[in-house]
Amino acid sequence: MNYQAAIFDLDGTLINSLDDLADSANAMLESYGFPTHPTEPYKYFVGNGSRKLIERCLPKEKANDPAFVDEALERYKAIYAKHTQDKTHVYDGIMDMLNELKKRNIPMGICTNKHQSAAEDIVHSMFPAGLFQSIMGDQPGLPRKPDPKKVLMIAQKFGVQPKEVAYFGDTSVDMDTARNAGFLPVGVLWGFRPKEELIEHGAEVLLEKPSELFEKVTFCC
Repeated sequence: MNYQAAIFDLDGTLINSLDDLADSANAMLESYGFPTHPTEPYKYFVGNGSRKLIERCLPKEKANDPAFVDEALERYKAIYAKHTQDKTHVYDGIMDMLNELKKRNIPMGICTNKHQSAAEDIVHSMFPAGLFQSIMGDQPGLPRKPDPKKVLMIAQKFGVQPKEVAYFGDTSVDMDTARNAGFLPVGVLWGFRPKEELIEHGAEVLLEKPSELFEKVTFCC
């Protein structure tokens, strides 16, 4: 199969943002006098959107209070907006991979459960202008992954059929999204979750490093 488009998750796939996410969530918790968490558990707190991140890191009694979660979420977003790029960086080898896809005239998009403003801020700062033709983050009125609606909107924008799209991610949510959309699920092993999770959720291709992509997936414009 020759694939005609590539859509990527963001956190844990293109960028390592774990420290900034954890630091910002912990700063929110500290502002309320709540216990904080080590960085490692945040690999499992993230992946389903900012609200779910807050529910998972708050004390249980507070996580069950929707009004308080709303308040804590806004406080977290305000903190994170000032610290999106303190420690966040693009993974090694990603730019070479993206540049090769660009050379082949493969349209590229991003679909992430990170809130839209943060996603745009990071992508516009860390990647060349115009590299991605679509950036879809969490926004009102559109369902979060693994619902396929947003990635299918990107495919439609690119003028390609679902079977012609490779979707890249590092979590079960991403593999489920790809399968739900009828895309090729490509699991990346440099991200936040283990290989077993990706396989269990249907990854058809696994990459240990970005340079392996063109050995395992055929792209043709």
